[in-house]
Amino acid sequence: MDRDITVALVGNPNSGKTTVFNNLTGAHQYVGNWPGVTVERKEGKLDYNGYHLRVVDLPGVYSLTAYSLDEVIARNFVMDDKPDVVVNIVDASNLERNLYLTVQFLEMGAPVVVALNMMDEAERKRYQIDVLRLSHLLGVPVVPMSANRNRGTKELVKEIVNVAEKRHRRTGFKIEYRREIEGEISRLESLISKTGLGNAFPPRWLAVKLLEEDEDVVRKFRE
Repeated sequence: MDRDITVALVGNPNSGKTTVFNNLTGAHQYVGNWPGVTVERKEGKLDYNGYHLRVVDLPGVYSLTAYSLDEVIARNFVMDDKPDVVVNIVDASNLERNLYLTVQFLEMGAPVVVALNMMDEAERKRYQIDVLRLSHLLGVPVVPMSANRNRGTKELVKEIVNVAEKRHRRTGFKIEYRREIEGEISRLESLISKTGLGNAFPPRWLAVKLLEEDEDVVRKFRE
């Protein structure tokens, strides 16, 4: 049976996201603008074993704090459109900085596949990355890639389908904060669970965003 899968591509600037997008979609690309703004919106498509993948290339961002227009676009697409899979392109040669964005998606409860790109650059710098251990710690699939050489694309597509069909059993992911912060998060979670937003988004993620005084989340509660 044919099935449509919406895939969001997101990552830090210069993580190789555009190359991954081109490798996935080839000539089947469409360019327009996001509604109401002049920011470019790129989409493409890919057919794979009866699956029709709609690939949306989100703006390159370092975080989901909703301070810049690009961050708002990326976060709102994941929050509101709820893509079947979020492919987070991570620069393997700059792992610590890139995983900050990954953690934010995991806290949001998004269905993530990590595309560990630029493995050739990481190897050139003599970095050794335990991919299986990283996947275990994050609780999501991690696919090693060198997009500039078109390596890992087939494996990435396979994992996208596995996550979309829930063939990958995701483990829990949670950042533990200091005791006093955890206490406030628990209090807010209890209150949030009684609201409509608590059904739409993970209450813990919303609680963290309220403590951060995230303007977008605060506005949603006021509304």
